[in-house]
Amino acid sequence: MNLRPARLSPADLIRLGSTGLRTRPLRVFLSALGIAIGVAAMIAVVGISGSGRAEIDRRLDRLGTNLLRVAPGQEAGGKQTALPDEAIPMIRRVGPVERVAAIGVVDDARVYRNEHIPQGRTSSLQIAAADPTLLPAVGAELADGRWLTDATEEYPAVVLGATAARRLDVHQPGQRLWLGGTWFSLVGVLRPVALAPELDTSALVGRQAAGTYLRYDGHASTVYVRARDDRVPQVRAVLAATANPAHPSGVVVSRPSDALAAREAAESALTGLLLGLGGVALLVGGVGVGNTMVISVLERRPEIGLRRALGATSGQIRGQFVAESLLLSALGGLAGTVLGTAITAVYATVRGWPTAVPPWAAAAGCGVTLVIGAAAGLYPAVRAGRLAPTEALASP
Repeated sequence: MNLRPARLSPADLIRLGSTGLRTRPLRVFLSALGIAIGVAAMIAVVGISGSGRAEIDRRLDRLGTNLLRVAPGQEAGGKQTALPDEAIPMIRRVGPVERVAAIGVVDDARVYRNEHIPQGRTSSLQIAAADPTLLPAVGAELADGRWLTDATEEYPAVVLGATAARRLDVHQPGQRLWLGGTWFSLVGVLRPVALAPELDTSALVGRQAAGTYLRYDGHASTVYVRARDDRVPQVRAVLAATANPAHPSGVVVSRPSDALAAREAAESALTGLLLGLGGVALLVGGVGVGNTMVISVLERRPEIGLRRALGATSGQIRGQFVAESLLLSALGGLAGTVLGTAITAVYATVRGWPTAVPPWAAAAGCGVTLVIGAAAGLYPAVRAGRLAPTEALASP
């Protein structure tokens, strides 16, 4: 008679592995918790970073990436240059240019909440003369009130950027502000301007009012240019020479959306660091699984000896403990995936971002936990498979 050991099916291995887990629920919970924390940390980092990028992409889609910024640079000796008066009309003549608007900083005037504020307490705010077409050019929106118009730009009216309004603690239109020795009426407050953050710290007045009340010299300090989406590189290449044909090297042309892309790159570097920390947490969880399996083998030596005496092979014993380790890691991995996704969803909702958890992150989290589980359970499984029946049964 040829006696062969019965073969264990995958369902049998899962049943045996789950039986070992059910007999020690507290230890299983703590080991799975270590894995879950590591996976949750990794998925939350990837999800929050992805949600942040999705928010930046959404903002760029709304604001547009076709905005160019023209500003005076410096001469070879370090002296600040100035844009000529003809710069704005010349830029408007460039074919693919759709919108042009400018601001001019008033250097010799400051904004205060009232005339009693000491002159040195400027709150790092600036006064700038602005075109009526500024808002659509930079994609800005009003939080309250109204914007300057052709009819009101000659009167002492002012619109505050979001940061300026917060620093001055002035938010309601109709209040008066002390600008350059003259009372101006607040007519509006802007929302934060992502593509032109310098406007956030500005008090914006009409060009004619700036010349009449603040001795504005009329020179533009920044010109905002909207070009056709498919011609942005070509327009950018000719803007310096167009704005100042005599000294194109004294003109700085930038693309504000590049700053948001650079910030995204910096956040990606931080994401890599946080992923490393999540990996360390996951490794610690794997060590916990390995420790649990080693102790399980030591505690269950009589069980192992009995199974060997009844005909179980070394391979079947190894398979049982590897399956148990994989189930333990899978349990932690699934719990960590759910927890990490929930953390991402809560954080994105609080920040007003879209929730974006890449499917590959969840798949990778579960896959890594299975690899760690197999590696952590391999040594205990091999050790269990090598136990002789008599040695195992003789153990106390």
